[in-house]
Amino acid sequence: MRLLECVAEHPHGAPAKQLARETGLALPTAYHLLRTLVHEGYLRRDKGLFFLGDAAERLSSSAAQQKRRSTIVDALAHWRDAIGVPVYYAVYRDGEIEVVCVSDTPGNPAVEEWADFRETAHAHAIGQCLLSQLDEDARRDHLGRYPVQSITPYTVRDDHTLLRRLERTRRMEPVVERQEYALGTVCAAIPITVGATAATMAISLPSHQADRLAAAARQLQSEVGRMLGSLAISISI
Repeated sequence: MRLLECVAEHPHGAPAKQLARETGLALPTAYHLLRTLVHEGYLRRDKGLFFLGDAAERLSSSAAQQKRRSTIVDALAHWRDAIGVPVYYAVYRDGEIEVVCVSDTPGNPAVEEWADFRETAHAHAIGQCLLSQLDEDARRDHLGRYPVQSITPYTVRDDHTLLRRLERTRRMEPVVERQEYALGTVCAAIPITVGATAATMAISLPSHQADRLAAAARQLQSEVGRMLGSLAISISI
C-alpha cells in the first residue's frame, strides 16, 4: 500500500530505487513488491518508471463512487429527520427510472414498491417529475415502452392526459400526486437538473396527513437549494 501511495504521488512516474528510498523499503523487497503489483495490474512499468495501473484506477473510481453515494445518503438522512418524512432520490438514466436511495424510519416508512417503479412512472410523483424534465420525444419513447395503466382508481387514464399534465408542469414546480400509485399515500417530488442529468428528491406522507404535504415539499426544496452546490457532482455522475 505504501508503494501504491508513493507511486500515486509521482504522476510522471518514478524508478524503483526512488520508490524504495521514499517508502523505506530494502531495494530487493521493493523490486519484488513492484513486480507483483505490475503482474496484478495495480502498477505498470514503462521505460524503468512505475505508474498506477488499471486495477488501481478502478479502486480509485470505486472509492469516488462510494463517497458520492455517501454524500447523497447523508443528505437524505438529514432531510428525513429535519422534515419528519421519508425522502427519496431518483434519476432518469439510459431511458429508465432509477430510485438510487431511500431514507426512512420505522415511524415514517417509505412507500412499498408494490408495482415496479420503472414501469409505473406515470403513476408516482418521482416518475412524473422525471418525465416532466424530458423533451417530448423522450417522454413518448418512455410511454411507448411503459404504457399508462391504471393501478389505483386515481391513476391518470391515458397517455394524452398524462402528456398534457407534464406539459403544464412549471420548470421548478414540485410535482404532487395523491393516491395515484398507492392508496392511502400522497407524494411530492422536487425537480433537479444538473447538466444533462434529470433527477428528483421526493417525499411521501399518509393521505390523512395530506395537509402537511405542501409545506414539507417547500421545506425540502429549500433544503435542496441550499445544498445543491455540494451535491451537484454526486448527482451528475
